[in-house]
Amino acid sequence: MRAIKGYFSGIRRMLLPLGSLALLVVADGVVTNAVVNGGSAREANFMMAPLVGDGAFIALKAVGALLCALILWDIYRQRARLALLSTWCLAMAYAGIVFWNLSLLIQAHL
Repeated sequence: MRAIKGYFSGIRRMLLPLGSLALLVVADGVVTNAVVNGGSAREANFMMAPLVGDGAFIALKAVGALLCALILWDIYRQRARLALLSTWCLAMAYAGIVFWNLSLLIQAHL
């Protein structure tokens, strides 16, 4: 029991940035899907481009977000400051991507 408690100590400190990052990655997938399907833009990632418009695209984004969250949580157990800084930086980068894609979506509908 002590091992389990030790593994999850500090979860509140890391929960907000991890949750934010995961939601932003999925939001990026949803908005990118809408923008690309609307013809306003194209997917810049050549490996993901064939998947846009398919249900697998959103599923892959969700699985990738979960995998990243698990890796960052594991890093947090070893190096808390590094994991927190990395997670917040990634969340800010994804927020920028989501806002960029939203601006493209809004421009397309004006």
